[in-house]
Amino acid sequence: KVLVTLLFLFLVFYIGTILYHEKKPLPMDISYEGEVHQVPEEAVSFLYDLTYQQAGKVKREQQLFNHVFKAIDEAEEFIVLDFFLYNDFYDSDMSFPPLSATLTKKLIDKKKEHPEMEIILITDEINTSYGSHENGQFNELERNGIKVLYTDVDALRDSNPLYSGFWRLFIQWFGQEGRGWIPNAMANRAPDMTLRSYLKLFNVKANHRKTVATDKTAIILSANPHDASADHSNIGFQIDGPIVMDLLQSEQAAANLAGGEKLPAYNMKEQTDGDLQVQLITEGKVLDKTLEMIDGTKSGDDIWMGMFYLAERKVINALLDAHDRGANIRLIMDPNENAFGTQKTGLPNRPVARELNKKTNGGIQIRWYNTTEEQYHPKLLFIKKENEVQITGGSTNFTSRNLDDYNLETNVWIKAPAGTGIAKESEHYFDRLWENEDGEFTLGFEAYQNEFTPLQRVIYTVQKLLYFTTY
Repeated sequence: KVLVTLLFLFLVFYIGTILYHEKKPLPMDISYEGEVHQVPEEAVSFLYDLTYQQAGKVKREQQLFNHVFKAIDEAEEFIVLDFFLYNDFYDSDMSFPPLSATLTKKLIDKKKEHPEMEIILITDEINTSYGSHENGQFNELERNGIKVLYTDVDALRDSNPLYSGFWRLFIQWFGQEGRGWIPNAMANRAPDMTLRSYLKLFNVKANHRKTVATDKTAIILSANPHDASADHSNIGFQIDGPIVMDLLQSEQAAANLAGGEKLPAYNMKEQTDGDLQVQLITEGKVLDKTLEMIDGTKSGDDIWMGMFYLAERKVINALLDAHDRGANIRLIMDPNENAFGTQKTGLPNRPVARELNKKTNGGIQIRWYNTTEEQYHPKLLFIKKENEVQITGGSTNFTSRNLDDYNLETNVWIKAPAGTGIAKESEHYFDRLWENEDGEFTLGFEAYQNEFTPLQRVIYTVQKLLYFTTY
């Protein structure tokens, strides 16, 4: 009877731990929705990086970090950055541009030029392999007076509840630090990891944001200053004006998860005469806005999506409903074929694409980005109506992990008249890739629709049921 009682109490405590950490209240200003700001057309820029093939040669067009570097150069009062991946880890048989070191040098040079300026980097523990080792570039930043804050995502809800409940009860108390002895799965050049760091990694949640805030501008990206990601195709938006205040408020919530460092104060007078509306949205508010955008479409409206991961059922169902209403839907998706030189399984995009194609008899049109060793990494939704466009883009993949308040994410929402520059530039981006204008950007739907093996089907089913996945 004693053993049965103890087992019963343990199960109650274990299940209670799972349920609480899956549904617990979010920290203040997590899942944040800023004010809707009116801004002039010239205050908003659409940015992109593209890697593609042209006549047998690899071509690259890169804008994103050029704008980040310029924003750093032009800052006068403060710089606050938040990046998920910021390191030079990759396999020794590969070669990439030194993007992370370039950003590190840019920040240190700025600090030396303006010693009084506050420069703060917020980041994720993945850059120390969850506490297994130090990050040499971050050490260099700190030696030069730049603060580096590591967000503690344990305060967020658990996206992998069956495992995370076990981890919280039995493992987290031992920490992750120590001498690593297990090869690092991220790259063979990365330092070895401890077993306890791997066990924390399996919780699979992160500060996944990619943002820059200065006293002059805000930049919201899908790109990381990560050497092995330097050739990825990505998107971003640069926005001047009072949205900087909202970005700082949302980043204060991230800083609170890293010890409570007070971020710089910033005040700017609200504008009321701009033609564009912009709004900062994070975490679950991105899902709310995405569904509102898609559900608001009608017959004849155009829905474009450029997406690294698409798996959130609410978004998938919203697309199917929009198709039934007569909206024109075109998706450009990463084939989930390659990750830093390693073969991937095609999950989740290929089964999702097959479902959308089958249920609409090809009515939802899909093309695959023609990747090689890089990824098509945008998270971008563009909707064109008769007189206006709506856009959302940033760090947020359209998956449960990214949209359901498990990760830290940042997007921007933009509403603009149809003839404005941001509307034309965004539409041209999609038209160019879809039509393969001056490059071999995309492939037809059939290119990656080989049948899944029984093992792949089992993996996909188990991942959907148990949430044991990285997407």
